[in-house]
Amino acid sequence: MKNKVWLITGASSGIGLEIAKSALAAGYKVAATGRNAEKVSKSITMHRDNLLTVKMDVTSSKEIETAVKSVVDKLGAIDVLVNNAGNFYAGFFEELSQQQMELQLATSLYGPMNVTRAVLPVMRKNRSGHIITISSTAGLVGYEYCSAYSASKFGLEGWMDCLAPEVAPFGIHTTVVEPGFFRTGLLTPSSTIWAENAIEDYASKNAELRPFWKSMNGKQQGDPAKLAAAIIKLTNENEPPKRWLAGADAIATAEQKITDFQKQINAYRDLSSSLTFDGASEAE
Repeated sequence: MKNKVWLITGASSGIGLEIAKSALAAGYKVAATGRNAEKVSKSITMHRDNLLTVKMDVTSSKEIETAVKSVVDKLGAIDVLVNNAGNFYAGFFEELSQQQMELQLATSLYGPMNVTRAVLPVMRKNRSGHIITISSTAGLVGYEYCSAYSASKFGLEGWMDCLAPEVAPFGIHTTVVEPGFFRTGLLTPSSTIWAENAIEDYASKNAELRPFWKSMNGKQQGDPAKLAAAIIKLTNENEPPKRWLAGADAIATAEQKITDFQKQINAYRDLSSSLTFDGASEAE
């Protein structure tokens, strides 16, 4: 167990940094990656004998390939992959440019996909592994100002749902982590990018919502260190969860989603059930 090798993206701050620190404290080997390897290295000051810092921008296929090869060459394997790197393009959909939407998806959806694609051959060869992808409650419900972010997280959820049965025959587990509001750097000026277009019809609501999102920075109730410790615990289970809600607020959000969805089902049950060909049997 102590020989497990963890590869963690976005490990210079926030949840990624805390997971790296927790994994190292538990005695594991950790490859901590980020766009700035020096920043990652400076952020982690303990248990450095088991630490490998690697430059990897998850939007660069070349850097991903180079980083994964370096980790395997130096540490021998990749047993746990944590897809954590992300950013936040905030604003109303109509005010977000096409380029901003594409950049959000490149980091928060295609990035995890491409890193996982590079790591899977290593895990398949070993017939074991655990892929953990950090999603969000924004992958369960949509919020105003979060259309780009939610699009990437909803995509993550669907992709991971499909990936799970595909890789299970090779002894590879998957877990989607759905945190509520945690005190990370996601809402800091360096990680939040605001919609670049301005449409007058949204002006009054912008004046209300942008200060709200800015005010949330540093006041989130979730503790990233506790989240990291919980993730370490989950990886030691024989059958880790396919989905795991992180935080009491995440549970409340999911339960409300279930309630609302059930109401929608019940409200239109008869209409939804009336769409088969006349005379068709269930066996057909």
